[in-house]
Amino acid sequence: MSEFWRKLTGQQGKAADAPAPALEERFVAFNVTRSTELADQIELAGGSAKRSKGLLGRNGLGPGEGLWIVPCEAVHTFWMRFSIDLVYLDRHNRIAKIRTNVPPWRLSACLTAHSIVELPAGSVAPTLARPGDQLEFRPVSSAANANGLVNP
Repeated sequence: MSEFWRKLTGQQGKAADAPAPALEERFVAFNVTRSTELADQIELAGGSAKRSKGLLGRNGLGPGEGLWIVPCEAVHTFWMRFSIDLVYLDRHNRIAKIRTNVPPWRLSACLTAHSIVELPAGSVAPTLARPGDQLEFRPVSSAANANGLVNP
């Protein structure tokens, strides 16, 4: 496991529950294939506790907000209070699958996924995102700087 990946996911050696280091935790998700922005306030859930909790306990997501769960190949919406869009990504941040308007009390999975971006329901369609599209994640503080890309 690379040092970069351990820092991104909050893992240190074999201890998967180690606290996440102080990294940028908000990103802009940019669809390189379509030259569109998927969201501009993506929160990283790379540590075990944040991945487990996900969006539970929240009343919703605002426009441009989302949660990037790394690593992850399946989610549930049990006990959630709102519907979401799901964008499944492979290890190279290519879209593997998209599920839109997933209501509470559902399961969704993509066994080829490495991470999932959870977004407000209805936010993926206007971006014209499709499976096979390439996404890039830029820290919010350096979103205008193309050298600030995060691509685990």
